[in-house]
Amino acid sequence: MRGLVTKSTGSWYQVLADEGERVECRIKGKFRTKGIKTTNPIAVGDWVVFEMEPGQETGVITHLEPRKNYIIRKSVNLSKQTQIIGANLDQAILVVTLASPPTSLGFIDRFLVTAEAYSIPAILVFNKLDLFSEEGLEILQEYKAIYENIGYACYEVSAQEGTNMDVLRAILKDKITLVSGHSGVGKSTLINAIEPSVQLKTGEISDWSDKGKHTTTFAEMIDLSFGGKLIDTPGIRELGVVDIEKEELSHFFPEMRARLNTCRFNNCQHISEPGCMVLEAVELGEIEPSRYDSYLSIYNKQDSRG
Repeated sequence: MRGLVTKSTGSWYQVLADEGERVECRIKGKFRTKGIKTTNPIAVGDWVVFEMEPGQETGVITHLEPRKNYIIRKSVNLSKQTQIIGANLDQAILVVTLASPPTSLGFIDRFLVTAEAYSIPAILVFNKLDLFSEEGLEILQEYKAIYENIGYACYEVSAQEGTNMDVLRAILKDKITLVSGHSGVGKSTLINAIEPSVQLKTGEISDWSDKGKHTTTFAEMIDLSFGGKLIDTPGIRELGVVDIEKEELSHFFPEMRARLNTCRFNNCQHISEPGCMVLEAVELGEIEPSRYDSYLSIYNKQDSRG
């Protein structure tokens, strides 16, 4: 039987069969994804083939169908384990907050580079608009300008007050969308505001660290009543970039990609080479310094840049 993986709890996967039935499945012993070393060979959004276990209501996944795309992350801690957080996506939303907890430009850039590398359109949603001071609103406009100038759609919302939820519903309609962000940015509150029937648990910000407590502990696909599906993912503290060669990295920064054919050298790495048009654009203020800093930190594998 064929089905769509709608929930992953680590060892068990919920599969929505073509016939409409939901079946708890596990992976056949030797199951490995060719060429990708990850902690989870199967992710929410994958299409799989499974068979029922004799005399049981559970199934065994025997085959993974080819993926259109996926988003992968590496934890920045010592284990350096990689994990696929969603597959077969039409788009990915990163929920961003400027405070409680703050989302750094480095984190935003690593997410966008990962989405670019796997050809997934990315959207930035700035949440907690209701908490912004005058100064905060100015910083928000600066952040938005950085990303809108290079072609990323940015939206301001307040999940708490329901601001701009209709705009988000229109973006999500009839698409499969991954929703990601730090713990505490209000993903669950946002999803509840978009689709009130879901009622996900929401958590407080932990006082001592200003980081959110995890309220979503596993990835899950949510059906939207107005059409489309959301993949809700656990909050990410850090996001290490995976499987991108240094030579290719500049291709995943749109503002660099536009200038790649103008550098003096074909194999220019945009670090210190003469005749580099990317460096010239940084000096002229045509490429945002924070974006170039992110390029250098990913290039040098310094994933923990704020």
